[in-house]
Amino acid sequence: MDFEPTSTQRAVLDALGALLARHAGPERSRELAARGEYDWNLEEALRRDGFLDLFAAEDAGPLDATLAVEAIAAELGAVSAVPHLLVLPALGLDRPAGPVVLAAGEPGPVRYGGEATRMLLADGDRCFAADLDPGAAERVPSAYGYPLARVVPAGREELAPGAAETMVNWWRVGVSAEAVGMMRRAAGIAVAYAKDRKVFRRSLGSFQALQHRLAEVNVLVEGARWLVYEAAFAGAPAEAAAVAATHTMSALGRVTRETHQIMGAIGLTAEHDLHLWTLRLQVLRAELGSWRTPSRAAAEARWATA
Repeated sequence: MDFEPTSTQRAVLDALGALLARHAGPERSRELAARGEYDWNLEEALRRDGFLDLFAAEDAGPLDATLAVEAIAAELGAVSAVPHLLVLPALGLDRPAGPVVLAAGEPGPVRYGGEATRMLLADGDRCFAADLDPGAAERVPSAYGYPLARVVPAGREELAPGAAETMVNWWRVGVSAEAVGMMRRAAGIAVAYAKDRKVFRRSLGSFQALQHRLAEVNVLVEGARWLVYEAAFAGAPAEAAAVAATHTMSALGRVTRETHQIMGAIGLTAEHDLHLWTLRLQVLRAELGSWRTPSRAAAEARWATA
């Protein structure tokens, strides 16, 4: 078992990192969030440089696309990375310009719904593609970094049998990959703070109790990361995707709590960057139905093979 990225994956992540350094990051995220806008420039750059084609590329594949989703989320890229890089290619559908909404059942407020023109809706074992009118969307005030809106789908077109399962499985893998990227960055911020902050003439990170807490956070994040990679590498089978989402959605609550507690009051301020990742994590948890929905799916998938 090889835990090191391949030369192709390193090259892809290096090139993507350079692109994100120009088009994403905390300041760009704050700017877009203040206006409630989607990052059309970043999407165009990703499309132009071929990152949206990783899923079906001959020298890449679904795992490479998942690594890209994680990297984009870690840098707070304000684009529909999961639909464009994972869900639409898995379903063999064209990728329209702009945000694409993913939803299950009766959708509540969704990310970038105010600018989306296309939607995929899973309803039980059926999956529909629908057009959206951005002018009809009801924008919802959001303090969570993402612009949210309620959408009204129109002109539904039912996709082929099995599309709903494929959509939901890759959706779970993709959102979990986004959460992993954000959790890794939030944990890194807390670790750096613990090293630099001095208390009683000692580094905060030198206290064993805090070391234990940070170590436990790292274990949770690493567990989520490798479960997501395994599910992506295997092609997002139902059980693996549900297990990855269950662990990731369970971990993000602990990661949010511990990083903010370790950093104290400064981590709660709008001026500090930590909240840019931790608040977005709460939207991801709500999107997948916390840990309960994927955990039920994992149990059903395991029971079906028992």
